[in-house]
Amino acid sequence: INDSRWSIIWSVLFGMLVGLIGTCILVKVLKKILFGLEPYEISTLFEQRQAMLQSIKEGVVAVDDRGEVTLINDAAQELLNYRKSQDDEKLSTLSHSWSQVVDVSEVLRDGTPRRDEEITIKDRLLLINTVPVRSNGVIIGAISTFRDKTEVRKLMQRLDGLVNYADALRERSHEFMNKLHVILGLLHLKSYKQLEDYILKTANNYQEEIGSLLGKIKSPVIAGFLISKINRATDLGHTLILNSESQLPDSGSEDQVATLITTLGNLIENALEALGPEPGGEISVTLHYRHGWLHCEVNDDGPGIAPDKIDHIFDKGVSTKGSERGVGLALVKQQVENLGGSIAVESEPGIFTQFFVQIPWDGERSNR
Repeated sequence: INDSRWSIIWSVLFGMLVGLIGTCILVKVLKKILFGLEPYEISTLFEQRQAMLQSIKEGVVAVDDRGEVTLINDAAQELLNYRKSQDDEKLSTLSHSWSQVVDVSEVLRDGTPRRDEEITIKDRLLLINTVPVRSNGVIIGAISTFRDKTEVRKLMQRLDGLVNYADALRERSHEFMNKLHVILGLLHLKSYKQLEDYILKTANNYQEEIGSLLGKIKSPVIAGFLISKINRATDLGHTLILNSESQLPDSGSEDQVATLITTLGNLIENALEALGPEPGGEISVTLHYRHGWLHCEVNDDGPGIAPDKIDHIFDKGVSTKGSERGVGLALVKQQVENLGGSIAVESEPGIFTQFFVQIPWDGERSNR
């Protein structure tokens, strides 16, 4: 009995020793896996990571090696217009929709990052970067970060319009200074009859060129933009005219103003390039507002568009001006359609090209 008792004791002690050694080994392995961190340190790091992810303005979406979404921050949910339901804790629904937005298969397959990709989601232009996540040299997932470029682009377009307006005013101020010098010279010479004729001619020219435009175009940004384009066309030896029947009330929508500037800028610049260096070309712009819609026409008497290109002129990468130029019209079409509008083109090679644009227009501030 005594021997059996000692046998049991030694067995228990041996088991405890083996268990202790096993525990030490397990703790060592776990610490290696957990980078030597204690549980409270892991909890702190997790909370810090969550706070950091939710505080940044850029959207962040992480996927595992199967492309399933494992993490999405608040900014990403807002940009994607997504709200996780109680029955969707594993984000399985979002995984399917996210795979349609961003193709991460190439990143997961060969680890090739995808940088600065532009996509449109619910009328928002997003700039997306996707990079692989590796552990011990093995790809275990991918992270996509993205930010909204829509507001930045709108502000830049608005700023471009204001800069054009300022440039137009600066050019006009130089012209008027020259005219004042002429008036002063005629006064010194006491050539009153010539002075009267000169003042009347100057006033009439202003009324025809600027006063008439400002009377039709109530938006100062659009008016300044058109004046700058008229001056640019003149410098290139061409004529840009605003149709006498044009009428444009101011708009309270930044989106509408920015889209119109982008549209007119692209169409007018394309027309100027089509007219080429030979002077004497003519571009006409018509802006007509009716019942909440703006109808815009841009017409030029240039060489026209080839029949084999006109059906694809709004496709990205298609251009009449050579390779790597076919982006402008695709962008115009995208922005116009994002507002609920439409754009079309007619062309007769060697005779004319005419673009028709229709967009919603908030004209409540007209004639103020």
